[in-house]
Amino acid sequence: MSDQNEPDPLDPFEEIIAAETDRDPDLAVIEAGSRTLRTQGGGPEADVPARPEDPEVDKALREVEADLATRWGETKLEPSVTRIAALMDVLGEPQRSYPSIHITGTNGKTSTARMIEALLGAFELRTGRYTSPHVQSITERISLDGASISAERFIETYNDIKPYIEMVDSSQEYRLSFFEVLTGMAYAAFADAPVDVAVVEVGMGGSWDATNVIDGDVAVVTPIDLDHTDRLGSTPGEIAVEKAGIIKQDATVIMAQQPVDAAQVLLKKAVEVDATVAREGLEFGVVSRQVAVGGQLATLRGLGGEYPEVYLPLHGAHQAHNAAVALAAVEAFFGVGAARPESLEIDTVRKAFAAVASPGRMEVVRRSPTVVLDAAHNPAGARATAEAIQEAFDFSRLIGVVGASGDKNVRELLEAFEPIFAEVVVTQNSSHRAMDADELAAIAVEVFGDERVQVEPRLPDALEAAITLAEEEGEFAGGGVLVTGSVITVGEARLLLGKG
Repeated sequence: MSDQNEPDPLDPFEEIIAAETDRDPDLAVIEAGSRTLRTQGGGPEADVPARPEDPEVDKALREVEADLATRWGETKLEPSVTRIAALMDVLGEPQRSYPSIHITGTNGKTSTARMIEALLGAFELRTGRYTSPHVQSITERISLDGASISAERFIETYNDIKPYIEMVDSSQEYRLSFFEVLTGMAYAAFADAPVDVAVVEVGMGGSWDATNVIDGDVAVVTPIDLDHTDRLGSTPGEIAVEKAGIIKQDATVIMAQQPVDAAQVLLKKAVEVDATVAREGLEFGVVSRQVAVGGQLATLRGLGGEYPEVYLPLHGAHQAHNAAVALAAVEAFFGVGAARPESLEIDTVRKAFAAVASPGRMEVVRRSPTVVLDAAHNPAGARATAEAIQEAFDFSRLIGVVGASGDKNVRELLEAFEPIFAEVVVTQNSSHRAMDADELAAIAVEVFGDERVQVEPRLPDALEAAITLAEEEGEFAGGGVLVTGSVITVGEARLLLGKG
């Protein structure tokens, strides 16, 4: 933002980012709410499609999934946009037919994308959302008007562009990857809809990510931390170099709070391409927040002013900050803070946030005992989840179920959860990337001690063991279970627990 938009030096908003404001004593009843009251109600059902009921449709979808599985997986990369650019070319550049909001960062991208989508939809824009990875169904990745596309439409989109995919495959050194094909499908589906705006989450990095054939009018950067260090860099600043690649000429950059070295890189890139920057803590942010039934009540500061009493049916300070970023991104898209000085209509904003769901992110899927799913898979995400659990739930005994990928910093992830887990059940999911349960257990024993670690290689057995341990507290006690460590672990647990 330009100098004239800097906050007044007497404005207390400058102080609120370093430390949240004290909670309103009038809302003490919320803070004093019981564990059961706190964790019930509030949130809408998460949008996670089940397998198609029609056997023929299910068979056709499985054939598409099998075809996609023959391609490079999401962790095998050749860093360039050459192949996806070639696909866009033969498809007639569908990604140029609508404006877009492009999202990168380390954690919070999917939740932020869902919030942006909800806000845009509430203002009667037709939206397309592309996020990854999926929790249960591959069709989750491509959304139109706030809902995952149907299996039939997913199959139709794949079949429509398959001849062009094969054309590009035959002309390139490497075939299009799994993620590149899905990205092409998303951009084609959005153009076919057609959508008014696309909300697009990068897969990894930014510069050479397959999504980066769009020129986002708004570039959103959620907090950058250490993840995928073998590919992106070993410091936040190095990682930010790749992520800054989504910042395009004359765009608006919505920047969440960042480590200093990452912020410097992002600001330098913005200057180079004449992008306008709005920073959390200066131009926008979280003014205050209180724990509420099923989520939290926040006052957000946007680019156009203050938005009081916004109910968000998601737990944790990190989700409130995601909400502030999402709000600023939508304001920037509508020109608020630049062409338009006034704020967005408050009731519409409240309605949009109240309808947000983010499957597998602090999601309660069972009661007695309470079972929470959270897809934290790196140390920064685990720390945020641990803080959110302590704030939103009053568990007297929390049992962890952890299944992680072998390429993650598992030790620091476990260390983040050590203070809140009474015991941990280590397991593994069905992915070929899953860390062996015994290998994970060896690290867990070093972090928790032998007496607090149980090994159950099969996820169904791990869930049963954890629920049994939580139930030892008694029917009316405060035992709970947190399933975490990987999006895949959370997705499989969600199915096993009867969701989707």
